[in-house]
Amino acid sequence: MEKFTLEILFHIIGIGSASGLIYQNNSLYVIGDNSGYLYEYNMDSKLLNKHPLVENATENTPKKDKSDFESIAHFGDTLYVFGSGSTANRNKMIEFNIQSKTKTKANDLVDLYAVIQNFADIRPEDFNVEGAIFEGENWYLFNRGNGSSNKNTIFTIHAKNLGQEFALVATNYKLPKIKGVRSSFTDAVLVDDKIYFLATVEDTKSTYEDGEVLGSFVGRMDVKTMKIDFTQKITDTNKFEGITLYEKTKSQITFLLCEDNDTESQETSIFKLSLPLSK
Repeated sequence: MEKFTLEILFHIIGIGSASGLIYQNNSLYVIGDNSGYLYEYNMDSKLLNKHPLVENATENTPKKDKSDFESIAHFGDTLYVFGSGSTANRNKMIEFNIQSKTKTKANDLVDLYAVIQNFADIRPEDFNVEGAIFEGENWYLFNRGNGSSNKNTIFTIHAKNLGQEFALVATNYKLPKIKGVRSSFTDAVLVDDKIYFLATVEDTKSTYEDGEVLGSFVGRMDVKTMKIDFTQKITDTNKFEGITLYEKTKSQITFLLCEDNDTESQETSIFKLSLPLSK
């Protein structure tokens, strides 16, 4: 593909280990995988608010106790925040209303996660949901293949509500490598009929333990065929884990990205990634 641009747009003090973000009405809604809060950052006023998603919410929650909120989806006035499912206490999905600024529902996805693991033949130790999309009729959950079996899988779930009966399709992908290590899904966003996704290379065979970061890719696939159009390496050093649409013109599409720095530092950088659109 043609040249892309990647730059730091701004820093936010008060958020650590950012793992997902949604841009809406000049505000950023950000989650961190070690935090029990949803963060709301107003890009005009530079004010940061935090909304508890779980009881007795804390920041820098110990690894064994955290809900591991790794993905966030948006439809209508609702945000959907997903736990990764990588351990028994990481199976929550929280619904949050943007208008009322309140948590409206907490869902236990343990049964759903068990069904899709069995359907796609993914062992529990290789299961790690790190991206989510909802467009009103279908949910797309992205399993990060950073376990030993490298199962990069997209689960397409046809249901308006995850508590209803649903139809399920699982599609596996072989993503590009860096230094012999395969990249794995970390987030995705739907724009018109295209899914733009992030994939990171982390030198680890565990969904639980962190490893050396070797770089990140952006890619695109057609939502109808679920076939990848392209992948493009965008960094050698950053572990990007969140992507959201910022703006789109006839010639260019721009996203905001966040990264998980795997530290206890309560500071995060928001990046701007611009890609050319084919004529």
